[in-house]
Amino acid sequence: MQSEKPGKMFQRGFILKILRRTVAAILLLGFVYGIVAAIYATKTIFKVKENYAVVLEKFGGKRDAVTDVGWHVRLPFFTRIEQEVTLMNQTMFLGGEIAPLRIISRENVALWTSGLLTYRIRDLDQWAIENLLPMTLLQGDYDGIVKDILQAQSLNNLISDREEIKEEIFLALKSRPINEGGPSLEQKYGIDVVSFVLRDTRFGDQLIAASEEKKRRELIAEGENYAASQEADRIRKLYAAYLEGISALQEGLGSRQDASTDQALLQFLAQQKWADAYEKNQAGQNTVVIQSSGNTTPVTLPLPAIDKAKNKARNRDKDVDTE
Repeated sequence: MQSEKPGKMFQRGFILKILRRTVAAILLLGFVYGIVAAIYATKTIFKVKENYAVVLEKFGGKRDAVTDVGWHVRLPFFTRIEQEVTLMNQTMFLGGEIAPLRIISRENVALWTSGLLTYRIRDLDQWAIENLLPMTLLQGDYDGIVKDILQAQSLNNLISDREEIKEEIFLALKSRPINEGGPSLEQKYGIDVVSFVLRDTRFGDQLIAASEEKKRRELIAEGENYAASQEADRIRKLYAAYLEGISALQEGLGSRQDASTDQALLQFLAQQKWADAYEKNQAGQNTVVIQSSGNTTPVTLPLPAIDKAKNKARNRDKDVDTE
């Protein structure tokens, strides 16, 4: 019975020893991890990823570009990471936003357009060391060049000749000097302009409605002009046939020096006109229109002799009845 107590005490002391060592190891690992995390948070140890570069600013203002892939160490308080630059293809929207940008054409007509520039940094020293805030500078020069070209175009070219305008802008971004005698975008920023896409070119909503209304009115006017042209052709044909008929009638009657033939012809035509008017007067009306041309005044026809005799007899009968 006495030999079991030392064994239990030994086991209990061993367990406590293991627990103390485990807690100490955990505390040590936590302390080391905290120090490493603090160092990493201050970017004293930093990593350069593939297709990336880091620009370091040293004490005194000197700036260096680190392009070697892997882990690197810098001196705290004496150096700082100024920026991390990607060396892959990058995009830049016109106006800095994906939403369309409002421009004015050469005819002072408002349009909405959007463009996308793709570029790649070729010279890191020229991009990050010779230019302060290169992204802001590049955005301003890019917007200025594109707007100058777009707003110098006519309205029809902006809508129908997008391919030619896109190529003109691409060549300007790639090789045209920003100012006369100055550098191009590639020379100023050390980049390669990969491509440019004119994503959208359209009218505003109000202008679209006005254009549709204008087209509708043009179609109506064109239809009215066509109808008027057809009516004019019909009138010309009728007039030509009328003249041809009169000429044939006059030729058939013959011509005399005393102009009696012309007088007879005029009387015949007048007789035909009155006959046509009587033929249309089927309801016993006295007022008829010989020819309706819009401004024709009504013509009152005289009653025939038979109708006059009937009216006189009817009036006599009324007088007798009255007596």
